Amino acid sequence: MNDHLTNELGWMLDEVVKMPEARHAILLSADGMLRAHSEGIARDEAERQAAALSGLQSISRSTSEFCDPHETPWQQTLVEFVGGYVFLIAAGPGAYLAVSATEAVDMEAVSYRMQKLVDRLGKELTSPPRQGIPRHGIGSPA
Repeated sequence: MNDHLTNELGWMLDEVVKMPEARHAILLSADGMLRAHSEGIARDEAERQAAALSGLQSISRSTSEFCDPHETPWQQTLVEFVGGYVFLIAAGPGAYLAVSATEAVDMEAVSYRMQKLVDRLGKELTSPPRQGIPRHGIGSPA
């Protein structure tokens, strides 16, 4: 399958990584399916990361009671590695946006760009849930 034809939103994700030290961006569904990826990451790698990031979001969401014993919807996960960061945010019902960056990135600028992209694209970044898969993220129960 031609990656260009199946990555219609990829150009929008390229905008997020057009800053110093940002590496890749991935849009994924709650069930780990790749929706789009930035230009610098191969589709196979993006699919693998989408599956892993879906699991990371699920684990993050399951620890909400550690933050607050009341219903606390998940909004963002940040993972720090020796070589950089992975940012993962809700991008609408059943959709998540992930960005990787080096350790020298301006973390506030990455978060800001991610939120602006989510705001700007609105319905474009919303992935409807598959049948039998609950929706999670901002505005849905934890």
